[in-house]
Amino acid sequence: MFTGIVKGTARVHSIDLDDGDGRFTFVSDSLRFDDVALGDSIAVNGCCLTVVAFSSDRFSADVSRETLSATTLGQWQPDTVVNLEPALSAGEPLGGHLVSGHVDGVAEITERHADGESWRFRFGPPASLMPYLARKGSVTIDGVSLTVNDVGAHDVGVNIVPHTFEHTTFGHYAVGSRVNIEVDLVARYIERLMEARS
Repeated sequence: MFTGIVKGTARVHSIDLDDGDGRFTFVSDSLRFDDVALGDSIAVNGCCLTVVAFSSDRFSADVSRETLSATTLGQWQPDTVVNLEPALSAGEPLGGHLVSGHVDGVAEITERHADGESWRFRFGPPASLMPYLARKGSVTIDGVSLTVNDVGAHDVGVNIVPHTFEHTTFGHYAVGSRVNIEVDLVARYIERLMEARS
């Protein structure tokens, strides 16, 4: 599990593809991996990946064809900048909201503009995910826990404060950028309970 509070960024160092699957290696100037163990989970742009090799400033993870096709990972190239969050440990503060690292789909940035010291972004998720998004509810965009400001017919607005803009990948986004989205787990469970009762 994760919280959507990004701990640092990294860049894609290399991508090795083999029959559709891939091994990605990430290098970070802001995080160290000396305490990482093989098999640990790290959320990379919101996608839970398993560490298969590491050193002090880098780690590698294997990615399946399913993940490459269902997330933005299939579009990444060497030097792509990504958000990182190690898995939540017992007793750590839950600063964002509960995030599984299981990406629900890919959304597109449809608007970006400055709003005082902050930035306003709008993104268009797949239509199937719109029912899970509610004003003042939680959503995860590329691994960042965000509060939904407003919900339109086909898109959603969020506010990005200066700290988040400067310390995550949001500063790299433009209109048309594609991002991973994970809806709130609570919304998923409510839907399932309602289905079971009906």
